Amino acid sequence: MTNANQIYPLQEETKLLIGIAFEIHSILGKGFLEIVYKDAMEYELKKRSFIYEREKEYIVNYKEIILPHKFYADFVVFDKVIIEIKAQEGIADVHYSQTLNYLRVSGCKVGLILNFGEGSLKVKRVIL
Repeated sequence: MTNANQIYPLQEETKLLIGIAFEIHSILGKGFLEIVYKDAMEYELKKRSFIYEREKEYIVNYKEIILPHKFYADFVVFDKVIIEIKAQEGIADVHYSQTLNYLRVSGCKVGLILNFGEGSLKVKRVIL
């Protein structure tokens, strides 16, 4: 018998974060730029005293060098979950690939792509 936490790690944490995203979407709806949803997410994380970093910088190692361009995860919450905020129609394969790469570089095991750009919130869980 497989433990559900092995299939979906950090279930409690991601459930809380998805709940916040649904609340944000129910209040703001669709149609804003990503930055507005990021600001709302930051407000909610602060309000709950969650440990998080916004626009967390990561470097990319390649062979024996560090590449000059860095990447910035929208949010890293609980030092374990990467959140990528989108505000467009659909979650594209490129967003999934991007989040998977963020997980590899960061050492985090779970990412959430939260898309506020449709009539209802769209969520994609990415697990490394």
